[in-house]
Amino acid sequence: MNSVLHRQWTDALRKNDFQRAWELSDRSLSEYCASGAIKHAGERHHQRIWRGEDLRDKLVLIRCYHGLGDTIQFIRFAKPLRDITREVIVWGQPELLPLLVQVDGVDRAIPLHDGTPDVKFDVDIEVMELAHALRVTPQLTADRVPYLPRDYPQSKKQERSPLSIGIVWEAGSWNNRRSVPPRLFARLLERSEVRLFSLQQGPGRALAPTIPAEDIAADDLQTLAATITSLDLIITVDTMVAHLAGALAAPVWTMLHRGCDWRWPDTGRETIWYPTMKLFHQKTAGDWTNVMDEVIQELKLFKPAVATLKSDLKEISV
Repeated sequence: MNSVLHRQWTDALRKNDFQRAWELSDRSLSEYCASGAIKHAGERHHQRIWRGEDLRDKLVLIRCYHGLGDTIQFIRFAKPLRDITREVIVWGQPELLPLLVQVDGVDRAIPLHDGTPDVKFDVDIEVMELAHALRVTPQLTADRVPYLPRDYPQSKKQERSPLSIGIVWEAGSWNNRRSVPPRLFARLLERSEVRLFSLQQGPGRALAPTIPAEDIAADDLQTLAATITSLDLIITVDTMVAHLAGALAAPVWTMLHRGCDWRWPDTGRETIWYPTMKLFHQKTAGDWTNVMDEVIQELKLFKPAVATLKSDLKEISV
């Protein structure tokens, strides 16, 4: 997609004008096909897989060539896809397979690898292309939530137990603008009943005690999903955990850097993608202090439905 079309497309999506976005995608796809670009060539995350083929009554392979969060965000459209096809197979990231096989509309999920898929199919499509191919509407997008399984072992609840908040402060190293200094999360403890639980993975995980937050991060995503559903609130930067919590319809607050990704609006608390998510935007590039100020003010008004015992969270995370 050329830069002009991409700006227009981004602006349309930010405004939830999906019809306009798909019209622009049609133009871009037409230009791309006319260029003679070879299918399945080049770096996977730059490949355009779907070339406008009819999906009806076909055996469709969904390729998941982007990040874990991208797959989680767009796999919601497996069900409307399955409604018009004969079979839907997902070639997805191995760590996501236990969740993907339980998504409504997915007939089979097989592990992604560097070779070619080990299944036959009629048409293939990248998971992030589903929205365009199906010409989804904002209503359909929001109505699909939750679409990941929530039937995990439920932790015991107790009145007057602390407000349990899961936190993630560091995104992937490929975009450091998304990461928040962990010391700022200590301010959440200004509310006396708050207890912080770190879901942070990667190098930043070792910093949890400095906040302080108890490290209950889980290596496998099923356990992470169970942990998220046991917490009262998730406060995170723009990373996979935000998408996972949103797909589970868990309360999640996402802190966004200035000039955030195309999928989020430039302003406002709400996002069509996840009805239980609130957005907190950086007004000045690099300044997370004001963002945390807004989070603290919002937290004063937050009333969880139930509270979770720390001991039960430990049980879920082991």
